[in-house]
Formats: sequence, C-alpha cells, structure tokens
Amino acid sequence: MGKGGQGKDGEEENMAAWLLGVNNLKIQPFKLPPLGPHDARIRMKAVGICGSDVHYLKMMKLADFVVKEPMVIGHECAGIIEEVGPEVKHLKPGDRVAVEPGISCWQCDLCKEGRYNLCPEMKFFATPPYHGSLANQIVHPADLCFKLPDNVSLEEGAMCEPLSVGVHACRRANVGPETNVLVMGAGPIGLVTMLAARAFGSPRIVIVDVDDHRLSVAKELGADEIVKVSTNINDVSAEVERIKKAMGGGVDISLDCAGFSKTMSTALGATSSGGKVCLVGMGHTEMTVPLAPAAFQVREVDVVGIFRYKNTWPLCLEFLRSGKIDVKPLITHRFGFSQNEVEEAFETSARGGNAIKVMFNL
Repeated sequence: MGKGGQGKDGEEENMAAWLLGVNNLKIQPFKLPPLGPHDARIRMKAVGICGSDVHYLKMMKLADFVVKEPMVIGHECAGIIEEVGPEVKHLKPGDRVAVEPGISCWQCDLCKEGRYNLCPEMKFFATPPYHGSLANQIVHPADLCFKLPDNVSLEEGAMCEPLSVGVHACRRANVGPETNVLVMGAGPIGLVTMLAARAFGSPRIVIVDVDDHRLSVAKELGADEIVKVSTNINDVSAEVERIKKAMGGGVDISLDCAGFSKTMSTALGATSSGGKVCLVGMGHTEMTVPLAPAAFQVREVDVVGIFRYKNTWPLCLEFLRSGKIDVKPLITHRFGFSQNEVEEAFETSARGGNAIKVMFNL
C-alpha cells in the first residue's frame, strides 16, 4: 500500500513527498512493491492537502498516531491506472479512478459486520506507520479504486475523500428531507458536510463559524443562513438563541465539524429535544461539555461520533456525476509537484485565510 520507488527497467524513478520531521518535507525516491494479483498501480494526478497532513507536518502526531520514522504524506487522491494484477477484472490501464485510502483486514468482527472503518488493523494512507499517496505512483488494492464517471474530473475524484466524511456523518446522523441541520464550522470538512446534508435532502441548513470569509463561502455554496460566533465560551447561551432564530424552527441534527468544547456545547444547547449531535472528524483530545441532565439527558439528545467512513465512494461519485454536489468551488489553490511547490502548498494550507482546499496536480 502506497509504497513507491524504482519502476520497471527504463521507467523513471518514482518520487514522493516524505515527512522527515517538524516542518520538513522532502521529495525523495519511493520504492514500489511488487504488484499483487488483486492490486493496481496508479499514476497519481490529483492529491489534496487535508488538515491532518498539516497537523502531522507541524506536530509529527495526531491524537494517538505518532510519526516515528520518515513517512510519505497525502491521502486525498485520484489518478490513472497504469497496470493491474491478473485477477483484476473491473479496471484496465488508462482508467481514471478515485482511491479510497484505507485497507482493512476483512477478518475481524467489525469488518465482518460491515464497519470496516473501525478495523483495529486498518492500514490508512499517511497514518503512521503507513505511507501515503503524494507520489508519482502508488500500488493499492484494486477494489479500493473507483472508476470516475466521464463528467467527473480527477480533482473531483480526489475530493471524494473529504466528501466521504460528510456523507458518513449524514448517514450516522440520519439526515433526510425532514431534518433541519446545524453545521458547526465552515472549514473544508464543514463545507463538504453541508453539501452532503443538502444532497441527503435537508430542507434547511444553518452553518456557524468565527470567520467571515468562510461564512461567505458557505452562503455562496447554499447555506440557508450563516451565524458568526465568538471563541468565548461565555457567549454560548446567547449564540444558541441566535442559531435557533436563524433556523426559524427546531434544530433536528447538529454536525460539529470543529471539535472544540465551545462548539460541542453550542451544538448540545441548540439541538431540539429528541435530536442528535454528531461529532465529525478528529476533535480536540479533551473537551469539556455540559452533560448535566438539563443539558441533554432529559431532552433525549443523542450524541454520536464518526471515524473516517465506509462504503461512501460510489455515492460520492453519483452525487458528483448527477450534479447534486459541486465540490469544484472548494478547490482554491493548485500546485505542481516540485520541492518548492510542495513547501509552498503546505504553507498555504497551514495559513488558512482564503484557502479552502489546496490541490496538487501531478
């Protein structure tokens, strides 16, 4: 999985972006493993930068995942099939594919139950100790490569990874045509989650953030209302009332895509009795939230979490093919694959500002 380097005789040396230390990325050779009978060799064409990639670059860790040795970065990707193993029947060289980045064991109880995203033996791109996909070529199981519809670009294919987070969140929270949705956070994951909620049929969506620019983008992408909030925990009560007023009715589902104590407290306070709060993505390691009976217990507000996704790529591709979701406006910056451009791309993503999704075109 994601092992790169010298190709066949006469082929160019495979290169990848290696995380060597804090703020230290270098393009270096990356040796490919032998192609297995059920594998595909893919030439990467589009790779997005995720917040987790930036976190590893700045901290060399994310939650309990610690980078202890050099690691190839990147996991949001799409490319073109170069070669397939002899047992692969659904793909051929030249096919454009979106790549699901996690390889589960398919042997444990969770995998057998269909919840393979929770597999304890998961091998996931750019999650230590496994290498990622910001490389010229990778080798990956062919059943995790999904052929792109003709009207879906490679960049859109790479966006299936973050979009999958939003799709999985909407499934876990049971978003539908009768659920008004509150989204906490208008960063990249908050925006794709908002788009997914609309595609799932939510009739009214309010999105909340501290940043004016991100809120303006959310409005342009279809949010019914936007609410600017502060970072002050003492403002929660007043902001809950503003959110309820903006919704113009009950908040059936809150999707917290920021993961701070304040955002979870706000989500719990704003969600109607019998509603649901879903923590999307990797929140802060520790959060202080109001779990007293009056806060949510006597109102039967359910709290659920999500970790990555499962069986989302086909639906994401259908949403993109049909036009129910348009992720193209989220791609704000593009870079090539040189040492200087890799460094500049990560600096751009880390700065934030008007950057939403930073994409490499290889």
